Amino acid sequence: MTSRADWAEKHLRYTFRDPALLERALTHRSASRDNNERLEYLGDSYLSFVTARRLYDSRPLADEGDLSRARAALVRQATLASVGQRLQLDAQVILGPGELRSGGAQRVAILADAVEALIGAVLLDGGAAAAESLIDLLFAEEIANLPDAAALKDPKTRLQEWLQGRGYKLPSYSVQSVSGRDHEQTFVVNCTVEEKDAHTNGQGSSRRHAEQEAAAAMLSVLIGEP
Repeated sequence: MTSRADWAEKHLRYTFRDPALLERALTHRSASRDNNERLEYLGDSYLSFVTARRLYDSRPLADEGDLSRARAALVRQATLASVGQRLQLDAQVILGPGELRSGGAQRVAILADAVEALIGAVLLDGGAAAAESLIDLLFAEEIANLPDAAALKDPKTRLQEWLQGRGYKLPSYSVQSVSGRDHEQTFVVNCTVEEKDAHTNGQGSSRRHAEQEAAAAMLSVLIGEP
């Protein structure tokens, strides 16, 4: 039995009937043309379905928007990478020499993709029930600790709802500056709430991210919300 098969039995609690699927799920495109991208696609789709079903069953009063935000929090790259770190995936992923030298095993995107690929591999190897059990195992902690619906709303949405609830106008956002090279730009955006004569700035790698930062800062000014 290979070390990766041992790892899978210990951390995934699953024994692969086709060990080649496990190898492929852990192989980054930098290492081989026979890599985990197709399995990642499959795992991503099945993970989205299973988490949607779990949330539908566990949050009977949540509307479509709340359920969508909850699912997005569970399947986002940062959450997947956190699961990958817990699985010690950095020691199992198969990388090309360049990625290996540059620390690719610790890269968030690579860990997240490998988690999805593993789900896809188990789905093909053991069927829907096995993949569902794996998802329940891997995401039990994240589902248990998922915040309530209000906390999952992004800062711009929370700010808009707070203002509308008090009869205020919606905030305005304006780009103050854009710096850096085309693929490494930094945006600075101003958020203004006229009725409160309040102004805050936010910074990010895109206008959208900068607006979210500015809205979060405005919430902090208006109601002390972090």
